[in-house]
Parts: sequence; C-alpha cells; structure tokens
Amino acid sequence: MDVSNAVGEKITLRLLQVDTSYSLPKLDGIRLDFLDIECQDYALKPEVLTCQPFAQSVTESLYSHLLRSNCPVTNQPDWGSVHIHYTGKAIEHESLLRYLVSFRQHNDFHEQCVERIFCDIMHYCQPQQLTVQAYYTRRGGLDINPYRSNFEQFALFKRLARQ
Repeated sequence: MDVSNAVGEKITLRLLQVDTSYSLPKLDGIRLDFLDIECQDYALKPEVLTCQPFAQSVTESLYSHLLRSNCPVTNQPDWGSVHIHYTGKAIEHESLLRYLVSFRQHNDFHEQCVERIFCDIMHYCQPQQLTVQAYYTRRGGLDINPYRSNFEQFALFKRLARQ
C-alpha cells in the first residue's frame, strides 16, 4: 500500500549517507568504503591483510561502515561501523576493506568479531599500537560497541547516526 494514501498526506523521503548527521558524532580518519575494489569472497579471510611494502611507521585512523556479520544464535545479519587506530607499518587500505567485507558470512557475537579483527591485524600487520572499536546497529534497544586496545585504557563511547 502506498504510504501517502494510508496517511492521507504526501510523504517526502530523503535518504542520507551513514555519515550524514548534523548533531551526532562521526568517526574520524580515512573512510575505506569508497575504495574501488572487487570483492568476490564473503567468507572470513584474514590472510588478505597486508602492509605496504617497505612502509615506514605511521599513525593512522581508518574506518568503514561495511562491517556485517551474522548472529550465531539467529543467523540474522548484524551491521556495524568499525574504527581502527594504529601505529605501525602502513596497512594496505584495500586489503583491510577486503578483510572487513569478508565477515559477511561469519557467525559470531559482536565482541568476538572485534577481538578477531584485533588479533588478525596484530598477527598479519604487527602494529606497535592498535585499537579496534565497532559500533553495531541496535539489537533489542541496546547499543553494542565492543572495544579492544593494547595502548588506550578507555574507549570513547559515542552513538553514531545509524545506531
């Protein structure tokens, strides 16, 4: 049924990008979502993570709104944004985005996904410092924002527009 007919008024709809919010905080750093990459494998593949060859040590913040995994209980999709802050050899942005997209068929709880991302980046890229935080869309009215760091003691909890 047409919504306009159901309410008796003309309805106007405007779709906004995830980062479009005038009052809520946004993630800082480089957004990976617009990289021109091809993703054909949606099974978890940590071995795609690579650093730039001969890379110098950098401090960098990267984020993506394309994280999606599945609830291990219901198998329903869980969408999230992930923020990664690190110091170490420069991580190949394309490989990191491929890795994050490879979670699409992975079944795990939010906290385990963040722990997995943290451990995989530590193993394959070996940064000196690493923080991984995810901001999942609400489930049952609860914000779930798991956080893992080897150098920051406290997480900066904020609510993003899509939460």
